[in-house]
Amino acid sequence: MEKRCQNILEAIGGTPLVELKAIEAEFGLRFPLFAKIERFNPTGSIKDRTAYWLLKEAKRKGELKDGALVIEPTSGNTGIGLAMCCAVLGHPLHIYMPSSASKERISMMEAFGAKVILTPSEKGMAGSVEAAEAEKKATQGSFIPGQFSNKDNPKAHFETTGPEIYEAMEGKIGAIVAGIGTGGTITGIAQYLKSRGSNAKIIGVEPLSSPLLSRGIAGPHLIQGIGANFVPEALDRSLLDEVIDISDEEAYEGTRLLAHKEGILAGISSGAALMAVKKAVAIDGPAVVILPDNGERYLSVEGLFK
Repeated sequence: MEKRCQNILEAIGGTPLVELKAIEAEFGLRFPLFAKIERFNPTGSIKDRTAYWLLKEAKRKGELKDGALVIEPTSGNTGIGLAMCCAVLGHPLHIYMPSSASKERISMMEAFGAKVILTPSEKGMAGSVEAAEAEKKATQGSFIPGQFSNKDNPKAHFETTGPEIYEAMEGKIGAIVAGIGTGGTITGIAQYLKSRGSNAKIIGVEPLSSPLLSRGIAGPHLIQGIGANFVPEALDRSLLDEVIDISDEEAYEGTRLLAHKEGILAGISSGAALMAVKKAVAIDGPAVVILPDNGERYLSVEGLFK
């Protein structure tokens, strides 16, 4: 149904849920597989939900004053969402991110007027967090949304993404499969499903070369958007039934499969989540995989689509 929006922020959410019939056949699945395609948000990712919710709640609580500087460490998509939201809400924005981030992500943030500061890639998101905190301490009145620790992060998905999935699936969900970056998406969705009495299996996905949740080991990887190299406070680990490790190569393969088999141009973490469905054990009933973003911002990544 078409709706009339007062601004672009009101267009966030309400993304489609699509059955992946070609992938079902490719993987030999015995259950239906649906994808929540978050590229249909205004800037092309699920992080639009997070960014808007964090800023909206901060303004409501009086933590973010009109015109104040917003600072955030992010691997990319939250930065893009924040850049859009800050442009609409009238806030300058400084983004700290690892230098391994794709050129497209950086350009998109700068296009919205944000300032991007790159930190050493070998330090991962931990290095970006440290640098952002230093500027916050040096700048009076500035605000860090803190996506990795802010409980309003999972709340965004408890209030929006979770209900959308539950209603579209009419409550019949055997499993939710999602990559773990900040942990907000999988935590919020899981909390909502459990509040409705659902027994859906909650399956998290992390990089094989940085299996922090499954094996306590952090390391560099190429799956942008997941595997922050530290355990985020926004993640409720008690909600996870299984954590599946996916290699960089598997994530790339999954991303290509989505494009070649389903006509869905999605990002690398989407490919990782898809391949985790293939590895998951004992999924009982329809599964929903979260495809967080648009593949267009990864076209410069060597070897991804070729």
